[in-house]
Amino acid sequence: MTGVRLIATDLDGTLLRSDGTVSDRTRRALDAAEEAGLTLVMVSGRPVRWMASVAAETGHHGIAICSNGAIRYDLAAERILLHDPIPPDVGRAVVDALRAVLPGLSFAVEQGDRFGREPTWLIEADLRGAQILVAAAEELVERPTTKLLARLDHIDPDELLAAAREAIGGLATATHSSKWGLVEISAAGVSKATGLERLAADRGVVAAEVVAVGDMPNDLPMLAWAGRSVAVANAHPHVLAEADARTASNDDDGVAEVIEAVLAG
Repeated sequence: MTGVRLIATDLDGTLLRSDGTVSDRTRRALDAAEEAGLTLVMVSGRPVRWMASVAAETGHHGIAICSNGAIRYDLAAERILLHDPIPPDVGRAVVDALRAVLPGLSFAVEQGDRFGREPTWLIEADLRGAQILVAAAEELVERPTTKLLARLDHIDPDELLAAAREAIGGLATATHSSKWGLVEISAAGVSKATGLERLAADRGVVAAEVVAVGDMPNDLPMLAWAGRSVAVANAHPHVLAEADARTASNDDDGVAEVIEAVLAG
């Protein structure tokens, strides 16, 4: 692959192995890419408080795009550079719209250093470094929300996403990156693609000079925007169908394989 200046990669299920670690081969590939002058960008649905361990694991201390494009984050300074949250009035409208068509939903919110959840939200998660608030969704969204989460058990995640998108229309952006019933909601127009596009533009990089790698539906906008899109072998069927190419799975160094091909090109 020639003419590449920026490589963007998802984390969970893509760059990271299933146990959350990074292989020696992948770490060497990341180092080689940076030594060659390529820009490496981690583009994740993760909140910023989950990024320190990734930076330590990969040795990467550049810029990351977190929370599905809502945040640009300086890994070295541990500082938010840009933030596109859901305004409170929109948050309330989204909650109301979803409750009307999907009774039984349970909500949670990511709001910088605060994680809020309804009493019915029982998902275990890494909440280190977060203030935790337990309250009704209508109270949780009374401040700008980085990401609104809606959960419904015993439903196919693709079906849940389709129903959520129809319910909220253009109020916000809904996606999912899970194998169970969880929808991730960002401000209208915010996605991994918009976060990556703005970062690339700030560095004078155009889409044709970008290779993006991912595995789940929340990666699809980024993969569609990039000049070259690659799905790991373990990716969601929609991602496998839409990507330009396929690489090895996350457990078999798929991202390293992509980087090595770029450097060889």
